Amino acid sequence: MAPSNLHTVGVKRGPDEQLNHHKVAMENALILIVEDEPNIAEILDAYFQREGFRTVRAGDGEIAILHHRMLSPDLVVLDVNLPKKNGHEVLQIIRQSADTPVLMATAMGEDVEKLGALRFGADDYVVKPFNPLEVVARAQAILRRVAAGESRSKIVRAGALEVNLETHSIRVLGPDDQSSRPDLTLTEFRLIAHMARVPHKVYSRAELLDACLPADGDALERTVDSHISKARRKLEQAGAVGCLEGVRGIGYRLIAL
Repeated sequence: MAPSNLHTVGVKRGPDEQLNHHKVAMENALILIVEDEPNIAEILDAYFQREGFRTVRAGDGEIAILHHRMLSPDLVVLDVNLPKKNGHEVLQIIRQSADTPVLMATAMGEDVEKLGALRFGADDYVVKPFNPLEVVARAQAILRRVAAGESRSKIVRAGALEVNLETHSIRVLGPDDQSSRPDLTLTEFRLIAHMARVPHKVYSRAELLDACLPADGDALERTVDSHISKARRKLEQAGAVGCLEGVRGIGYRLIAL
């Protein structure tokens, strides 16, 4: 369904907002659209793709949880009334392992749903029936807030690892304030930094490949094994033994020791 056939309202943006808007779009963020009504899902999909986002859809709560676990989307648009698991249940499960931004869609006039969305950890909500332009605009606003927060905090800590996102370096903290810095390649750093954001989460090879080696379109998933093996050896030499674990049949996780 073409977005031009769905809505024709234009949105003006100031220079700063345009800059942030294009930054979000160029980052090619992945949006997980969780909606059991196909027509609504198609409309949202079309509008997000028009703005430069990648999208993936889920028609029920269980598929949404699976997609979130395997794909680590940058933002979730989550309907409340879903089959199998409702939106509040899905949100609670997401919050147990990740701080992924969530924009919830609630029914008109249902204050209980709105309060529930915020109480369970949603970043914002929209009320059905909604304007798809508003949904995209609210999602962009959330992503800008997240990006602003990340730019202020350049250090990610996961146990003994201190990841500096600005200098692209990692420090292994030891006893008595001693530390060492492993000499990592850029790809090795990206892999560790990506996993350090949510320690103990299991990342598939495909997910790590997509997140950390996006420029190499011909890379194989087994390429990740090679990079992880080298990174693990360097971390162990620096004193971080056992922080990178392989999970049979799936991929890897970073343990915050």
